[in-house]
Amino acid sequence: MSHKTSKYAIIVAGGKGLRMGADIPKQFLPVGGKPVLMHTISRFHAYDKDLKVILVLPKEQQDYWQELCEQYHFNEEYQLADGGASRFQSCKNGLSMIPADTVGLVGIHDGVRPFVSCETIARCFDTAQEAKAVIPVLPVTDTLRFTGDSPSGRNVQRSDYKAVQTPQVFDIQLIKKAYEQEEKADFTDDASVVEHLGQTVTMVEGNRENIKITTPFDLKVAEVLVIHNS
Repeated sequence: MSHKTSKYAIIVAGGKGLRMGADIPKQFLPVGGKPVLMHTISRFHAYDKDLKVILVLPKEQQDYWQELCEQYHFNEEYQLADGGASRFQSCKNGLSMIPADTVGLVGIHDGVRPFVSCETIARCFDTAQEAKAVIPVLPVTDTLRFTGDSPSGRNVQRSDYKAVQTPQVFDIQLIKKAYEQEEKADFTDDASVVEHLGQTVTMVEGNRENIKITTPFDLKVAEVLVIHNS
């Protein structure tokens, strides 16, 4: 691959709008002294200061985000794209900010995963240079029970399963083409969208700290991780 290829990260921050009485969306909650989303953006620039970041945020949250950026003196570079009605639409909006003829790689990452390691990001981008579609995964440590075919369910071999994380990294032209498809219910992540084109997805090792912050418990874990990482 030539050195003229571009590298992007699309950080998707969904969550409900800031309606009166609604909780503050998870990506704006402070962890270790600053909002989750700022940690996430900073992590990608720590991996590569020249990486182009596109932040996808619901339109009704953008003013609040700008206020937070001023309050926390957050001035890292990124482009802002409007969130869509679904994650699929949000990703599509983010991808549309990348010029049509761009050659290179793009990582798509959950805004509420602020502890992805630079090593994990590097593994995904490095592998994607050849593989074109890469996801970080971890072994499943809990016992799993399948409940689809009976009320009582049955245990399944956890060695048959992996827990999938982000960033999921793709060849830009491939992922742009994939997102031209109609949205389908079985598109559960970006990898499933490119798999629908017949593209093989390659797995690399993720990192255990790369948790998705979705519950109050996760926030408590996040506070510990911030201290551990500082």
